[in-house]
Amino acid sequence: MPKEKKLQPPQHQQEQPGREHKMKPRPRAEDKKHSGSGKLQGKVAIITGGDSGIGRAVAIAFAKEGADISVIYLEERKDANETKRLVEENGSKCLLIEGDVGQEEFCRKAVNQTMKDFGRLDVVVNNAAEQHPQDSIEKITEKQLERTFRTNIFSFFFMTKAAMKHLKKGAAIINTTSVTAYKGSAHLLDYSSTKGAITSLTRSLSQALADKSIRVNGVAPGPVWTPLIPSTFPAEEVETFGSDVPLGRAGQPEEIAPSYVFLASDDSSYMTGQVLHPNGGTIVNGYQTKTVLWSDSVLRDVPTRKQRAAAKRNIKKATRAARRKRTIAHLPKKTRTALGKEGAKAARKKRARTK
Repeated sequence: MPKEKKLQPPQHQQEQPGREHKMKPRPRAEDKKHSGSGKLQGKVAIITGGDSGIGRAVAIAFAKEGADISVIYLEERKDANETKRLVEENGSKCLLIEGDVGQEEFCRKAVNQTMKDFGRLDVVVNNAAEQHPQDSIEKITEKQLERTFRTNIFSFFFMTKAAMKHLKKGAAIINTTSVTAYKGSAHLLDYSSTKGAITSLTRSLSQALADKSIRVNGVAPGPVWTPLIPSTFPAEEVETFGSDVPLGRAGQPEEIAPSYVFLASDDSSYMTGQVLHPNGGTIVNGYQTKTVLWSDSVLRDVPTRKQRAAAKRNIKKATRAARRKRTIAHLPKKTRTALGKEGAKAARKKRARTK
């Protein structure tokens, strides 16, 4: 497990959604080296949660590629106006729409307003999210559970439903899920559950819309420096946020935005039902991941050095046993019981010779 280190000043915001203009340092939303090449020229995109964080970075990146943008936000007007300025600075139009995406009627109105102003809709980015860390499932109230699901997954259904009659062949829907959908999170039970639901929605909806030639894909970021972080975590956790991934730091929104440009453009014309993983190096699709992530979660909660050392020994022992089981898992049960480690190696060599 990478050693935790201080990456940014300790800070906490009392209100949620968080405010990007209050963060220190400010997230990097725009890659100045990216000049765009017209990949989204003439297209129109709706981006929920587009006022700050990843949403802002995506809006800027889309604008550089020629798209006009509808930015949907809850109430953060100062951040939204800054996003509008940055989009227009890059030569595109920007419509700001304030409201709660957890309400279906608002989503219908937002899509209708976009159509009224721009006359078309080509890309839907479902990105709005909120999280409320809790130490125990017993502390998650019904109100919190419903609120998290309304914002994080209901809104994806509502916005997509409202947009469907306007999306034509070649349109794209991009859903923001999370690395927590794959590795879980002990303190974000409701949040990570919604992210798992988003991943399943992405896969299922891609199959439902394939015959319409509408692509549905997702992006699963790891730890990214956005207003969600200081508005939900204690100051001391914010200070080391992102240091536990292989690259040793939190990502910047500008580093995540290219994934959305790729999925929105014809560059990904042969992709649907897929998820991209800009997460700082966390492996989410291999056997080793399960062992490493399990080790991290166990050791993080072990209080003393002596107990951590014992836990490490037990983890290594379990890992060796699991790997051995995997190497002979294809063999009949009686053979698996009889074979030792050397026998398993011999069986693999014999199979290789017969191929």
